[in-house]
Amino acid sequence: MSRPHGPHRPFFPFGNPFRMILPKGSYLSPRLYALVKNFEESLAERFRQLKPKDREDVLTLSWMRLAMQLLSETHNDIKTLITELELPVCDWDEKWIDVYLGNSVKLLDICIAFSSELSRLSQGHLLLQCVLHDLDSSSSKQFVRSRSSLDAWRSHINSKNPRLANCFPILDGLTETLNLPKVKNSAKGKVLMQAMYGVKVETVFICSIFAAAFSGSANKLTDLQVPETCLWAEAFTDLQAFINGEIRNMIPRGRVTVLKELEAVDISVKKLYPMIDDGVGPVEAEAFQSSILDFGKNAEKLSQGLDLLTKDVDGFFQIVLGGRDALLCNLRVAGNISDNES
Repeated sequence: MSRPHGPHRPFFPFGNPFRMILPKGSYLSPRLYALVKNFEESLAERFRQLKPKDREDVLTLSWMRLAMQLLSETHNDIKTLITELELPVCDWDEKWIDVYLGNSVKLLDICIAFSSELSRLSQGHLLLQCVLHDLDSSSSKQFVRSRSSLDAWRSHINSKNPRLANCFPILDGLTETLNLPKVKNSAKGKVLMQAMYGVKVETVFICSIFAAAFSGSANKLTDLQVPETCLWAEAFTDLQAFINGEIRNMIPRGRVTVLKELEAVDISVKKLYPMIDDGVGPVEAEAFQSSILDFGKNAEKLSQGLDLLTKDVDGFFQIVLGGRDALLCNLRVAGNISDNES
């Protein structure tokens, strides 16, 4: 949603969004204003960071790592904001607590599904290593074994992960409940809900991209509509249109996968397989060795990328789990204080 450049404008291009979310007559202190402003500006900057300069970077494992790292930063920011708001858990609306705890369970389930898929893809590396080992020999028997390993790898990569399917209805549920919660008589509460809305938008967006990438289905992508009053709305809308458009262009091309490093290995396999199958004469020997070298480099790059992305997904899992545990701990403490006072 681009806007033409013009003369100097107030900070809020669409008016003050907090006038809309705060109850009539409420006063937003400079401190609260600064807290939510900084949070939303940071979120906008992350959306800008996530838009790659090169279209070919979309759905590379390094780009997916960046997406997961930025998502983790935002979830850490919301924990910091909750502390800085000085809004004790005992003052939280019961609905806020239910939403937070419910969403955290759903995110943990999604992380488990993603980790399962990354593990499944990583398991294919052993088959690729077997291929490289067998191709290092001039024995015809070893060549037969290498063909068998390539066939097994193709079958493995094309198989479906039942655990991955479990995250799709979860994402559908999160998307359906994506809205700015209404909060009465609490400026701090409204600031908190405004920030949590931004976190949820980023979370649903990134997780839907991962689901689409792993499943190879653009049907899993979401096109979220967000209020223009959010300070990050323009950056998000621009990013979403770019990324979703690129992924939808990739998927109809008949690719085995839209993950770039996995696709590179698949291309190497397709190039190598006929050479193994038909045999290599003296003239083709140099091209054959070059193909083996490219295949090995692509296989190693895929393996390393999957390992690093797995660590980032696990890190996000721990952040979500830690936030959930901290809230439950605070609720227990608040409950004990209440019991002692009664």
